[in-house]
Amino acid sequence: MPKALQFRAGSLIYFQGDTGELVYILQQGKVNLAYQDIETGEDIHDLVQPGEFFGVKSALGRYPREENAVAMQDSSLVAFSVPEFEKMAMANTRIIMKMLKVFSNQLRRLHKQVSNLMEKEETRNSEGGLFNVGQYYLKNKRFSQAKYVFGRYLTYYPSGRNAAQAAKFLEVAETSLIRYGNGKGPAPGGPQVSPSEGTASRSGDMSDTAKAYYDAVSLISQEKYQQAYLSFKKIEDANNEPEYTAKSIYEIGRCLYLLGKYEDCIKHYTLMIAKYPKHPDLGDALFFMGQSYEKRGSKDQAAMFYKKILSLTASEDSATHIKAKRALKALEA
Repeated sequence: MPKALQFRAGSLIYFQGDTGELVYILQQGKVNLAYQDIETGEDIHDLVQPGEFFGVKSALGRYPREENAVAMQDSSLVAFSVPEFEKMAMANTRIIMKMLKVFSNQLRRLHKQVSNLMEKEETRNSEGGLFNVGQYYLKNKRFSQAKYVFGRYLTYYPSGRNAAQAAKFLEVAETSLIRYGNGKGPAPGGPQVSPSEGTASRSGDMSDTAKAYYDAVSLISQEKYQQAYLSFKKIEDANNEPEYTAKSIYEIGRCLYLLGKYEDCIKHYTLMIAKYPKHPDLGDALFFMGQSYEKRGSKDQAAMFYKKILSLTASEDSATHIKAKRALKALEA
């Protein structure tokens, strides 16, 4: 039997990559479907209006969700299983016609995007470009930057043609960072430099944005959460360096949680996930969202986030995986 569901503003209805098992019809409120354009990488937002349905393709096709679904206002939905939805659709030809129109438009748009992609020259190879940037940083002994870039490469291209080499270079960067810091010692496999060139301090190699970021992290360790929040917000607003902008956006959510602003924390991370669905701190963000729901007494919502963390491909030995497992076990006890 179809189920009536309520979602508060800022709540995630489902994640990109989740198994699609339900079809939703929006009764009241507003829902945003966020995904990326395959041609440009641009963030696309489709608003669902009352009376419209969503999640149909993934549910009927039994494949993972293609977008994040977020309640932009307090919303009332009805969730149908696939057999329930099929039964309703067969009894209402208007629904079938509406589905065909939506799917036809989406297929035409997809065909156009794929055609444009195939016509573009290979010079715009983002995978190779990202790998080359990592090599540049490693050869120039900027180990923290190399670690970050190779980590991003493996996140976005886990089966890429340079994945095995990227994994080796990531290990080299991590080992060198521990042994030499960033900007000290020989660069494995890189060009040799004079002693004077290799003695620059780590802070000397940092940009102003990087320094501001690490100063803000230090404020958190001193439990100066409000000051840290303002510092990270300043970095986000300036948006000078994408790496530290993304990192700061994650830390803003952490500050909100530590300040006890649980609803703001949930809303902030919801927007972050919509903008950065592959953010390197996604697991930790989901954990803070689960903790925030738990603090507000919404145990079912909290459990959903802990289960999502456990379903991710991260190692079971990761700290986030272990924390989520413990939190879920405590809820179910």
